[in-house]
Amino acid sequence: MAVLGVDGWRGRWVGALLTGRTVELLVLDDVAAALAVPDVELIAIDMPIGLSHDGARACDVAAKKLLGPAGSSVFPAPVRVVLQTDDYAEARRLSRLHTTPPRAPSAQAFQLVKAIRQLDDALGDPPSERVVEVHPELAFRALDRRVTDPKVTARGTMQRLTALSAVMDVEQALTDAPRLVPMVDALDACAAAWSAQRLSDRRGECVGDGTTDSRGRPMRICW
Repeated sequence: MAVLGVDGWRGRWVGALLTGRTVELLVLDDVAAALAVPDVELIAIDMPIGLSHDGARACDVAAKKLLGPAGSSVFPAPVRVVLQTDDYAEARRLSRLHTTPPRAPSAQAFQLVKAIRQLDDALGDPPSERVVEVHPELAFRALDRRVTDPKVTARGTMQRLTALSAVMDVEQALTDAPRLVPMVDALDACAAAWSAQRLSDRRGECVGDGTTDSRGRPMRICW
């Protein structure tokens, strides 16, 4: 049975469909398209799922600590109330109102809100248990501790490509990739797919405090 890793890309998503060592890169128009990929046992997505109503998630804090200097790649998930608006100023006001001490999402983090809302709506009630939140950098560190350079650099790209090559035929997937898919998003989707495979095999790891949010979604990050 295949697994799917998913990474956000310019209002769409890059998927990595992994069966054994064979991986195929896909362009998915929305979350519904990702959930509709046939014969997929588990979907690992690089996007917040469980959302706090009053502050930072324990899983974000733990992930940043695990990644050390690379912890800046973990954007603090917005509090759930922020999903109500597409206006950045209003999002900042709502966030400060509902967090102690008051905090507001960065402009970069706020750009994820539409995708988070799309995912939140698609998961339904109760949420689908076959969709799991992951973070590619945690996967890369688990694959090879030598993955330390930023992913946008030449060294960082090769470190990640080398790490993935040990567990899947990633070079063939990149050769056959859909047009215009960026290298960074393709590799992150592949790392998410490797995480999905580990989780499906019950070998995965997660951080978080075991809590769920107001819609029953687990507040955790896995790899």
